[in-house]
Amino acid sequence: MFPSEVATVKAREERGQETAITGNRLTSWAFAEAYGTPDDDSAGGTALRWARERAREAGVRAVSPGTGDALRLLASAAGARSVAEIGTGTGVSGLYLLHGMRADGVLTTVDIEPERQQFARQAFRFAGFAANRARFIPGHALDVLPRLADGGYDLVFCDGDRLESLECLAESLRLLRPGGLLCFAGVFAGGRTVDSAAQPTEVRVLRELLRAVRESDELLPALLPVGDGLLCATRR
Repeated sequence: MFPSEVATVKAREERGQETAITGNRLTSWAFAEAYGTPDDDSAGGTALRWARERAREAGVRAVSPGTGDALRLLASAAGARSVAEIGTGTGVSGLYLLHGMRADGVLTTVDIEPERQQFARQAFRFAGFAANRARFIPGHALDVLPRLADGGYDLVFCDGDRLESLECLAESLRLLRPGGLLCFAGVFAGGRTVDSAAQPTEVRVLRELLRAVRESDELLPALLPVGDGLLCATRR
């Protein structure tokens, strides 16, 4: 076999290996996304399915199952009693957070659309959570957050307007206690964050957010490849 033929065969083998690796990664990713999510007829599983269906009908972006599992885990690991959520949606992320929080914990959730918060309220009730476990605040996040207590939260989850990510970062740092957790959902922006092509303003803002969190002396960050990217950090 001539050297050129050997090179051709080797290149084909490498492409085949890359295809297999890519396929395995995608399969593993899909498995991880579905791993911890209840799919039975329990109250939690039923409430999640109901909330996701409302999100689809309303055209609202909801966290993926893998992202939700990570949020639940982080809330539990932090022993979270007080959590602030920016972007209630129809209650999908709130359900995961509440399942991870302490039994006496309170979720403070902010959304500009009161109608969506009504869906979330119903979802929480379907899941068996008492009404006093969640505090719903309708309004623009940057108007509401300054009214919340300094250092009063164990975890802050941001899933609101991406254009306001940097302002939400500043407010979140004020809200978090030392050792508290900060999470931003959707930072991959469907793969556009790492795409070298020209991108819209919201993607450029996400890039600035990623840089700001990584370079902050106040934060210890990690970028989790779940869902559409979950940026996490602990406040030092």
